[in-house]
Amino acid sequence: MHAVITLCFAHIKKRKIQNVLLAILIMLSTLLLATSITIIMNTNNIFEKIHHDSKGAHQILTMGKDIHNPITVNNWWQEQQGVTASNLIPYRNLSGFTANGVETQNLLFMMNTPKTPSAIDRLLFSEGKNQDYPTEGTIWIPTSMASTSNISLGDAIEFNTGEKAFSLSVSGIVVDLPYGGPFSNNARIWMNDSDYHKQFDTMIGSEQYMMALRFDDYQQSANYWIQFEKFLNGPYLESKMEYVDLYSFNLIINKIIGFLMIVFGVAMLFISLFIIGFSISDAILTNYKTIGVIKSLGLTSRKISATYVLQFALLSVVSIIPGLIASTILSRVIIESSLSYLKSGKHLTIIQDFRITMLLAVIIFVIVILTAFIYSNKTRHVEPVQAIKYGMSEFANSKLNRRLNNSNRLSNFVNLQIGIKNITKNMKSSILIIVLTAITSAILVFSAVMLNSFISIKQNTPAFGYDSSHVVVTVSNEAAFSKQQFEQFLRSDERIKNHAWLDQFTGVLPNEPNQPLNIKVDTLEGSFDAAGYETISGRNPVNKNEIAIGLNVAKALHKNLGDIVEVYIEGKQHHLIVTGIYQSIANMSNSARITADVIKVYNATYSASKQSMINLVDETLSDQIVDDLNNNFKSSVSAETQQTSLDNVFKVVVAVLIIPLSVIGILFITVTFIIIYSVSRINVRKESGTYGIFKSIGMTSNTIRWSITSGILFLSSLGTIFGIFIGIKVIPVALKIILLEYGLLELPLAINWPVSIGLSLLSILAACLGCWLSTKIIAKTSPRILLVD
Repeated sequence: MHAVITLCFAHIKKRKIQNVLLAILIMLSTLLLATSITIIMNTNNIFEKIHHDSKGAHQILTMGKDIHNPITVNNWWQEQQGVTASNLIPYRNLSGFTANGVETQNLLFMMNTPKTPSAIDRLLFSEGKNQDYPTEGTIWIPTSMASTSNISLGDAIEFNTGEKAFSLSVSGIVVDLPYGGPFSNNARIWMNDSDYHKQFDTMIGSEQYMMALRFDDYQQSANYWIQFEKFLNGPYLESKMEYVDLYSFNLIINKIIGFLMIVFGVAMLFISLFIIGFSISDAILTNYKTIGVIKSLGLTSRKISATYVLQFALLSVVSIIPGLIASTILSRVIIESSLSYLKSGKHLTIIQDFRITMLLAVIIFVIVILTAFIYSNKTRHVEPVQAIKYGMSEFANSKLNRRLNNSNRLSNFVNLQIGIKNITKNMKSSILIIVLTAITSAILVFSAVMLNSFISIKQNTPAFGYDSSHVVVTVSNEAAFSKQQFEQFLRSDERIKNHAWLDQFTGVLPNEPNQPLNIKVDTLEGSFDAAGYETISGRNPVNKNEIAIGLNVAKALHKNLGDIVEVYIEGKQHHLIVTGIYQSIANMSNSARITADVIKVYNATYSASKQSMINLVDETLSDQIVDDLNNNFKSSVSAETQQTSLDNVFKVVVAVLIIPLSVIGILFITVTFIIIYSVSRINVRKESGTYGIFKSIGMTSNTIRWSITSGILFLSSLGTIFGIFIGIKVIPVALKIILLEYGLLELPLAINWPVSIGLSLLSILAACLGCWLSTKIIAKTSPRILLVD
């Protein structure tokens, strides 16, 4: 055993740099895998904890007084055993706010905060004093609104009813699960009772109501709804938000991050194992004569193999522990940034499961040991006599002699020959370099494309399910608004190409034997195509008997093009033909599109007048048009560019993705450098005799180094080309597993080619730099010593 330990430490001391680099690789593999597991585990746990602590709702119902009697509905649910129902909370809708001098268009639910805290759907304070209700002159806002608009405690927020403007200061920032997650363009603003009545009692329009339901057993909710709709003598025809909607949108970003980190962590681990095998094989070849001598002295092949196994066992222990420690820091940084809207204190409570962490450590340790054992078994084939005589097997010696004889016939293309020989002779390392640079460039390209897709979302809004109009105008005061005057203004302005009007209704689609689907129905007065809406199959509706449905609606109802769907809108039953199916990240594709003519079947005087989407002859005039509209109709509408509207929704996504994608990219660039440095160092050592001959006949060290590096340049360039393809085509396809749940059949990509290609070149730079530095030993060593080696 003493001999095994002595030989083990001799291997470690002899190749200090190589062993340090291998330790770093194992550490980085552990870091990525442990971080991804922690992110995925905590994403679910943190949401569940917040949902539990706040007595979170499983369903949120919103009602007016036109279809169902809110009091009757609330009373029925209050009487049910196994269900906790909140009291009715009155609210009014506003279309935006101004904070820090910036106007933002959001759908705001101005809530009349109950003085008695609700038994369910409680608010958790992230900042501010925990009180039962806001004091007069103040409001509470959700964390998502505070972070996206940079609002702090004490800031004043201005609201406009269309008839008047009023300001209230922020006294609390709260975690509001139903209306405070990513991709949210709405928010609940919690007001004091006296402020609520003071500002809205004289406002035109009717008050609406919201109530929350929490089931003792959520799986039984369908049975309660069957009984409820029997009580109503028909389907519930107003808005309903489901627990699955809350759950999914709060987790989408971290699911994507976790998925990517697991895939790339596994890739890094496999690369590390390949390098371990490569290093052991090289060590056996380099020490062939020594192994022969040791075996002739009586040390068995098993004990010699044990020296390599012990070596990498020690390296694993030294590497895995700091990798696990670093993962706790990295995972906290990522979780804190991506789930900041769930933070109800200074920090989120992040669970580090010691058992799972140890299991991961053991798995990585065992895999490394098995790899070392498999490759070190090659020592069994070492014959002591051949090893002592030739320093290698007899067959390898004859090959070397032939190659050395041929090396004297150098042509004018010697530089190219060195590079090509370095590639063809070391096929395993050549394949590794191609694979490694392909993975690295794929990560960099995909990260660039994904971030650019959200930053430049205006380019692909139809593919995300939004319109592509240039200007969006929201009517904020219906009483002061004249649609006739507004349209007259639009028709007289030569800068305006076309426009359409959009309303949203709640639609109910019976879905036997499951619960009916309560979805958002976009109702357009004008052309869906002109407004820029797209479908993934079929077309948008044109006639009064047609409908386009979201991807998840089609899946839930098992409907396809040409099928008939039954839908209730404003309590009226319609049978419509499916003309198109579309994807939309908004509402997870749980939505539909109809023309205004469908509503006119039962309401001949109906005219859409909630939101106008305007296209311009010259899009660069968008800001100018927005200013003109806000100045001419400031008492009744709020106009903004489509770009501004989209930024309000997606800028938080960009902020969340930057950290993890940057970390993964930097890690793989580092790994590319480390591995190619290590592989090139091994290859130089193996070919030291050949390079000694080249130097002895007059070639300079730099010429040899440039020749070797040119081979690496070719291989890494080839890998980068594959990587660009993988980053743009393959990885987005792999993400379909996650995206399909959120209503996207495929991720719409906006590719910035100069940036993407520029980033992919970093993998080539890292590869060539690693090779160049590793060959420095050629310049430092004399030809005589190289030949002796």
